[in-house]
Amino acid sequence: MNKLLISLLVSLGVSGFAMAEGDAAAGQVKAAACVACHGPDGNSVAPTFPKLAGQTPSYIAKQLKDIKNGTRTAPMMIAFANMIATDEDRANVAAFYASQAVKVGTSDPALAEKGQMIYTAGIPEKGVAACIACHGPAGEGNDLAVFPQLQGQHAAYTEQMLKAFRDGVRANDPSKMMRDIAGKMSDTEIKAVANYIQGM
Repeated sequence: MNKLLISLLVSLGVSGFAMAEGDAAAGQVKAAACVACHGPDGNSVAPTFPKLAGQTPSYIAKQLKDIKNGTRTAPMMIAFANMIATDEDRANVAAFYASQAVKVGTSDPALAEKGQMIYTAGIPEKGVAACIACHGPAGEGNDLAVFPQLQGQHAAYTEQMLKAFRDGVRANDPSKMMRDIAGKMSDTEIKAVANYIQGM
């Protein structure tokens, strides 16, 4: 058991190091086609297109690879994922977006308190884990574990993704982690936590 854990940690460490070694300048050139939807600095204007600025590099690289190989269904993204086709390309694009600062939005005070409670404490009576456990106290994510940054993400996009996990439309989460969590959440709970995340 200990050998398995050590092996996993070493594997995660190597993966995280490889992502950190991406060339942000080369990634910016490769990401030119992404500007229309995600903005020149990864801060998309459209609320249903995710902000990529500040995102953990390992997560960006994984999503591009998953979309390319069909593990994650995203029809609008498939052509772009095919353009960013190699591990080196993905690492470079990920390094570019990770180097950008996310522009945080605002939360609706009517929803933020409930959203913060879900983010920090989960919903114990439903067996919903706290978001903070994987995504960090400030929504910074965890690059080694390939957990995404959530801080400042558009509420509409977060809500859309949580519902996609809940409904099984999106299924590229390791060990069904997000499908299990979102599957226990109501629309109201999803809206509240998504709103809180937008203003983090």
